[in-house]
Amino acid sequence: MATSKSTKFIFRNLKSTKFLISRSINHKSSLTNSLFPRHLLHTISLPPLLNQTKPSVAYSGWFQAVYGGRRSHTATSFSDYVDQLCTEAPLQQELNFPGGKVKFTPKRIFTPGSNEERINCYRVLNENGEVIVDSDSLKISKELAVKMYTNMVTLQVMDTIFYEAQRQGRVSFYLTTIGEEAINIASAAALSDNDFIFPQYREPGVLLWRGFTLQEFANQLFGNKYDQGKGRQMPIHYGSKKHNYVTVSSTVATQIPHAVGAAYSMKMQKQDSCTITYFGDGGSSTGDFHAGLNFAAVMEVPVIFFCRNNGWAISTPISDQLRGDGIVVRGNAYGIPSIRVDGNDALAVYSAVYEARKLAIEKQTPVLIEALTYRAGHHSTSDDSTKYRPVDEIEWWREDQNPVKRFRKWIENEGWWSDQVESEHRSSIRKQLSHAIQAAERVEKPPVADMFNDVYDVPPKNLNEQELLLRENIKKHARDYPSNAAV
Repeated sequence: MATSKSTKFIFRNLKSTKFLISRSINHKSSLTNSLFPRHLLHTISLPPLLNQTKPSVAYSGWFQAVYGGRRSHTATSFSDYVDQLCTEAPLQQELNFPGGKVKFTPKRIFTPGSNEERINCYRVLNENGEVIVDSDSLKISKELAVKMYTNMVTLQVMDTIFYEAQRQGRVSFYLTTIGEEAINIASAAALSDNDFIFPQYREPGVLLWRGFTLQEFANQLFGNKYDQGKGRQMPIHYGSKKHNYVTVSSTVATQIPHAVGAAYSMKMQKQDSCTITYFGDGGSSTGDFHAGLNFAAVMEVPVIFFCRNNGWAISTPISDQLRGDGIVVRGNAYGIPSIRVDGNDALAVYSAVYEARKLAIEKQTPVLIEALTYRAGHHSTSDDSTKYRPVDEIEWWREDQNPVKRFRKWIENEGWWSDQVESEHRSSIRKQLSHAIQAAERVEKPPVADMFNDVYDVPPKNLNEQELLLRENIKKHARDYPSNAAV
């Protein structure tokens, strides 16, 4: 590559002993009077460190740094780098490093591991269901408020009935959302049906809001032939293509990078929609969380990261998972707009998600929401949380910080709800659930063939052999298999 005249000029003068000695005698003199053109250099004072260094070494290293930066960043002019490197006020000095300008300081200061004061938590309703004065909240209609509340109650009753069904041995596994009803319903209400949901496993309320019926929930739990997953998934691992609700996966946090990739696709197609992915505080301890946030930030994709920080990753408390101020501070580290919200406040969750969605789509940026709450139930039916946390602590959260009760107080204060309507609704949901369970139990299981199809266009030999062995085993040990299994 041809060397420019200015380049030759610089290197020629760097080799000049006379030039170096003259500069070392009076380092404060202006280089603009030297052989360098005025448009390349401005008045420069050497940093104090150079006074202790041999002139030739000091100047050679100094200019090498300047010119080296010039070569690696051809879009920035040489004079810009000189201006950045050398000013008459060292405390105001800054350099345009790759990634942005950074100011220099002579003080050796380490950033603290965590702030003394935690980041505030956005709240609209207090514990008495009263709107906090001067709160930044969206006005919602009576129709929307009542729909949100009835769905929260439905989710609460659904959890109770299905949990009892599992304890009776009618369902093999279940997992509740007790204490997180506001997170489920209020966040779903703030989204568009065109937005894609990438859930963990504690967000059935989002699917309920979108129209998934109680019968469809029961069909999935019992794994009958009407289950959209064809009985292949564990109970509560719901999915619905119709409702843009991607099927739940047990592996923690794998849905996060999936949501980011889908959002990137939406961006390329210029769709007026976004994705949202839910995960717990435990999910934020995975590599997928960090990779997902970084990719989303760099590619500027419209995705909402919704962390349900309920304090427990099964039996591991949040204090054993991290030392920083929760999850919200991680958004700043990746350059993502973030907010901490009271997860037991339906109005706060609704407002935060509504604005996050608007920001994600209009600005084409990821947004991180940390909802602080408490898992008031066991992790699942395979867990007994009283073994690792006090019973009175659980009961306090269930009663004093109950998100359903708080929201009910508010709609009652607005004159939109009453005890009679409450009683009628709960009774109706219990009857519907009882009927759904009985109906789901009577429906036969999916055919055995459904365990082996939908993966390969032409099943390989070993898969055919497995299917044959299974059929033979069912015939031989019929009593060990459901009587309504379609062989």
